[in-house]
Amino acid sequence: MPTILSLLALWLALALPAAAADLPFAVIAAPGATDQHLTRESVALIFKRKQNYWESGTRIQPVNLPPAHPLRRAFSRTILGHAPEALEDYWREMYFHGVLPPHVLASEEAVILFVRATPGAIGYVSTCVPEHGVSIVLTVGEVPTCPK
Repeated sequence: MPTILSLLALWLALALPAAAADLPFAVIAAPGATDQHLTRESVALIFKRKQNYWESGTRIQPVNLPPAHPLRRAFSRTILGHAPEALEDYWREMYFHGVLPPHVLASEEAVILFVRATPGAIGYVSTCVPEHGVSIVLTVGEVPTCPK
């Protein structure tokens, strides 16, 4: 019996991260930050702080959700290729080079408000994306638009 429970626990541990990686999301940017759709690779460069300016010369301001948030986990696995905790060593090393990780905001609503109000901002959301005030620069899966 303990073997069956152990196998079930192992299966759940492996299945849950895969389910989190399947969450749809939209990467949103401040109005006028960029006029082009971004690739997953370019978004990864932005969130790893390896690309710091938009083509216009505006400084990029990336924002994350908290590390335990299911959408942060999905974004990190899909775009960055690792779970948030797996990037801790990367950020420790970057810190010694004077590079700080993206700011963390508490909710998707906070991300939308920040991106809408901050020139150069970029973030990601799974909830409906407002039609005005932000630009969708990348979608992963199907993200609904807000009802009018």
